[in-house]
Amino acid sequence: QVQLVESGGGLVLPGASLTLSCASSRSLFREHAVGWFRQPPRQEREFVAAISRSGGSAVYADSAKGRFTISRDKDKNTVFLKMENVKPEDTAVYYCASKRTILTMPPIREARPYDYWGQGTQVTVSS
Repeated sequence: QVQLVESGGGLVLPGASLTLSCASSRSLFREHAVGWFRQPPRQEREFVAAISRSGGSAVYADSAKGRFTISRDKDKNTVFLKMENVKPEDTAVYYCASKRTILTMPPIREARPYDYWGQGTQVTVSS
């Protein structure tokens, strides 16, 4: 069992930056691919970014390309989502998810394959 805890959300101004963290206390997390998803108010959950188990490959939603960066620190069992130049439309609850994979598996865009989910962290972008 892997428990995921997101942190780093909050209220920020448009154009600001913030970094979300997804942490696990289990070293097994190092063998997991990880994705970030978000659910805007009154909308469906949507994919944001994902990173492979190795950390060598990442994919992004079109809305995140050029502004968000996903990365991982295996020593700290943590995956980060750095968000820059945030916009009001980035307002959402952000969730991280993980799934144990083989080393060569690419990042996973779809939500269904993920086995573990965090509780979410709220990001509000407003002036």
